[in-house]
Amino acid sequence: MDWMIFKRVLGSGAKSFMRGGAVSAATVLIMTVTLSIIGSLIFLSALLTFTLDTIKDKVDVSVYFVTSASEADILSVKSQIEKLPQVANVSYTSAEDALAAFRERHATDQLTLQALDELGGNPLDASLEIRAKDPSEYESIVQFLEASPALSSGGTSIIDRINYAQNKEVINRLSVAIKATREIGFAVVILFAIASILIAFATVRLAIYVARDEIAVMRLVGASGAYVQGPFIVTGVITGIIAASIVLLLLWPMTWYAGMRSSDWFGGFNVAAYYGHHFIEVFLLLMLSGIALGAVASVLAIRKYLKV
Repeated sequence: MDWMIFKRVLGSGAKSFMRGGAVSAATVLIMTVTLSIIGSLIFLSALLTFTLDTIKDKVDVSVYFVTSASEADILSVKSQIEKLPQVANVSYTSAEDALAAFRERHATDQLTLQALDELGGNPLDASLEIRAKDPSEYESIVQFLEASPALSSGGTSIIDRINYAQNKEVINRLSVAIKATREIGFAVVILFAIASILIAFATVRLAIYVARDEIAVMRLVGASGAYVQGPFIVTGVITGIIAASIVLLLLWPMTWYAGMRSSDWFGGFNVAAYYGHHFIEVFLLLMLSGIALGAVASVLAIRKYLKV
């Protein structure tokens, strides 16, 4: 297809869209609804990811050390754990810091503070809080600690206890929830993508049905399939671009309103801020989705009328 024919196809597709009137408007409307669903899935996926990351940040495994353990030995253990590829970060809490935090938490409980003072010392242990890159990796980290216990200079283990057993059920549930959410999210995206193509196909086919006689005449006079398809593909692409532009414009006031009202509900996730920070990605995804849906639906819808 040379440049002149290409220009003719583009012009014919644009004119066909303008002449379509109510049919073109209806196609744009349906495509707008379809792309709105895709846009909603983008924000839903971002919200789920944010929520799961927030939950993951609150789950960790604590390793408590015997009161006789020296800070140097504990920091040596910390260094070993940080080298593990499964570990995201490790934080150290000294016995003194643990005692200060305990007193602060029970500042209004005079009975507890009095009992603590009567002990005449610090009964709390120093600890390491270990956060894994993925909740499913906590078990391997604990197995490493149990298989290679840290030893003090005296030859005895300085690890008093590990709270993995208490957190294991929560960690396992979180791992299952993350896996299920990812699988369900992927399935929902595929389902809506198929539904979007079918809806776009039905509406574009309606527009092509109106021009079926024109298509038949073009085929009878020897026009190639590509030349016949071209204007309708252009019309589908124009439809997708317009629909995507409408959705992108509508998302600004919608996300701004939702961001003000729902940020507290979603644990700090602000859809307006997300949209602003990821506008380029959302723009490209919706625009490419609109173009692809319009083009693919046009190709599928016109195939029936290419047989003369």
